[in-house]
Amino acid sequence: MTVESLPHLNAALNALSTILIVTGYVHIRRKRVTAHKTCMLSAAATSVLFLISYVIYHYQAGHTTFAHPGFIKVVYLSILFSHVILAACVPVLVVITISFAFLGRIDRHRRIARWTLPIWLYVSVTGVIVYAMLYHLYPAPESV
Repeated sequence: MTVESLPHLNAALNALSTILIVTGYVHIRRKRVTAHKTCMLSAAATSVLFLISYVIYHYQAGHTTFAHPGFIKVVYLSILFSHVILAACVPVLVVITISFAFLGRIDRHRRIARWTLPIWLYVSVTGVIVYAMLYHLYPAPESV
């Protein structure tokens, strides 16, 4: 694996997190607590792997720039801005939410999970959107 392949891995990890979060939510709505725990802990582990890969990529490759001007750049930067701000909150929210579950404080777990789940899901989905816009829909022109 090369540094250049890490954005693709990051997008795959974000997509997998999205699937696990949604699946975990479906399980808890159907009262399948063990399956819910498995999915949500797997989503947390996947998010940790994403964060490690993301930090390695940006440490090695530096800053990535969206090269297209105009309205689409405004759209991209709006998505990116909200993604980055909320992504900074996700690790704290996830740790608190999981901690309450492990401590058996299900009332507090549910209360914080009502905030954690949509924010975490938004960050996972927009991570894939940012990747798609940056590398597939509007890639930087090839340098000569």
